[in-house]
Amino acid sequence: MTIAKSRQTRALVMSTLAFTICFAVWTIFSIIGIQIKKQLGLNDTEFGLLVGTPILTGSLVRLVLGVWTDQIGGRIVYVAVMLAAAVATMLLTFATTYEMFLIAALGVGVAGGSFAVGVAYVSKWYPASQQGTALGIFGAGNVGAAVTKFCAPFVMVALGWKAVALVWAAAIAIMAVAFWFMTEDDPSLAERRRHGHKAVPFMKQLEPLRHLQVWRFSLYYFFVFGGFVALALWLPRYLTGNYGMAITTAGMIGAAYSIPASVFRALGGWLSDRYGARSIMYVTFSVSALVLFILSYPPTDYVVHGMNDTTFSFSMATGPAQFTLLVFVLGFFMSLGKAAVYKHIPVYYPDHVGSVGGMVGMIGGLGGFILPILFGALNDLTGIRQSCFMLMFVIVVVSLLWMHFAIRRMEKRQIPELRGPKDLPELAEHGTPATHAASQA
Repeated sequence: MTIAKSRQTRALVMSTLAFTICFAVWTIFSIIGIQIKKQLGLNDTEFGLLVGTPILTGSLVRLVLGVWTDQIGGRIVYVAVMLAAAVATMLLTFATTYEMFLIAALGVGVAGGSFAVGVAYVSKWYPASQQGTALGIFGAGNVGAAVTKFCAPFVMVALGWKAVALVWAAAIAIMAVAFWFMTEDDPSLAERRRHGHKAVPFMKQLEPLRHLQVWRFSLYYFFVFGGFVALALWLPRYLTGNYGMAITTAGMIGAAYSIPASVFRALGGWLSDRYGARSIMYVTFSVSALVLFILSYPPTDYVVHGMNDTTFSFSMATGPAQFTLLVFVLGFFMSLGKAAVYKHIPVYYPDHVGSVGGMVGMIGGLGGFILPILFGALNDLTGIRQSCFMLMFVIVVVSLLWMHFAIRRMEKRQIPELRGPKDLPELAEHGTPATHAASQA
């Protein structure tokens, strides 16, 4: 079935804009949470739980929203998600205690579920050879985190954190209305309705989740996306605490991380289409491990005792300029990895993009919830601010090793791959259904 280019473009553009605003709302606590922390006198662990709570909701709902998108269509589910998030963000302004903020944050987190909806919706508009690029462009909506970091500090300083919540609520509500009137049902849903076919039952949609390969993809996404969200939430706190920066300055540097970690996702999708998702994952994990090793090194003073009672002393520390450059590099390669992970899914599981994409997105999103809490707990336990990067280093090394040995095992067994060089060029084309290969890896 041939789809008009204009319809494809409209679906992609509107989905990307909607996801950008959803992501801005989803990460709103990265800025307003700092003022709330001071207002309530929270410690680092409590602050980590507060900023991570919306990420929890947005992660847990992804699987269900992904399946619903496959069943009833992305257009109606997308609009429902945005309207629900708008109401929750507006109600946030009525919270006065820590417990009330946590409850309100659960509602705000619904905005994060939009990712699973968008992936399933957008992928249905494009053939497999273009899905990496299309999903990469859509995923660039992660730049919404940078929008919050860049704009919210100035609004908060001028008008207070409640003004930020109200403005962000209005923006996502307006986007919901615009999306409804400017988009249409995806082609597969329209075709199914035209022929009177029923949607695949919910439990049948979940069948691919028994494959170990899905969980391996989920770990990749736990790092490249969950780690991105966690650092996007944590960096303003890290910068104000470690370097004594003003919140506006910390927000700007946080944006310097969030922007490359978002907009270059489109490049990652294109590179995955051209060179293969697995190759991009190798580069992503390798460079990230190197950068995180440097960032995890705490300020240290050395004294070297030489001959004749001579001593040499020197210090090692990452200054603000070096830190900004390193997180920019980290963000860039994480953006490539995010696109590469999702390039795999419509190739291996073309009929279960919603459920598999939702599960991978859910695990990745849970990283954005769990990691800020662990960051805060490690700070409180060790007293070392760089402990957050130490944890990230361990995760990326484990991901790299699991991927490498899984690929070597697949090659030794000569497991067939799907569609050959254009999709996953690392192994030869055999033309066997990918779900068979997936069940073995």
